[in-house]
Amino acid sequence: MGKPEGEKIIARSKDLLFKYEVMERHEAGLVLMGTEVKSLRDGRANLKDSYCRFTGSELFLIGTHISMYSHGTHGNHDPERPRKLLLHKRELTRLHSKVAEKGLSIVPAKLYFKNGKAKLEIALVKGKKLYDRREDIKRKDQKREMERAIKKYK
Repeated sequence: MGKPEGEKIIARSKDLLFKYEVMERHEAGLVLMGTEVKSLRDGRANLKDSYCRFTGSELFLIGTHISMYSHGTHGNHDPERPRKLLLHKRELTRLHSKVAEKGLSIVPAKLYFKNGKAKLEIALVKGKKLYDRREDIKRKDQKREMERAIKKYK
């Protein structure tokens, strides 16, 4: 047996920090079919427009696109199917209460392999207002201009 590999990132949510203010992050396992895992190993996943929703006391990942496995047969998976997330019961109840009372949301941050197992980093987030986004853009532009000025005079 070879040594266990580290972390291999499959997909990231590119607009997470732009659209949301991240309160906390958690690592969750996923309930997947065999063809989904093979597709993920090929790096064929997209987190755009995906989110997490509670159904009863269970948390599901909705809207994540995992492409059909190219060598799959009739047993291939549905690319957009809801996938159950695996967390400890106390984490689930805590997240469920925060989402219910404070108006927070749960969105996927990144999808990756950790020691050969597919994991999903989920973030408890609060949506940013338009003016907050504009402030972030303004701050980035100012920082970029300062770095250019410093580089110019070196």
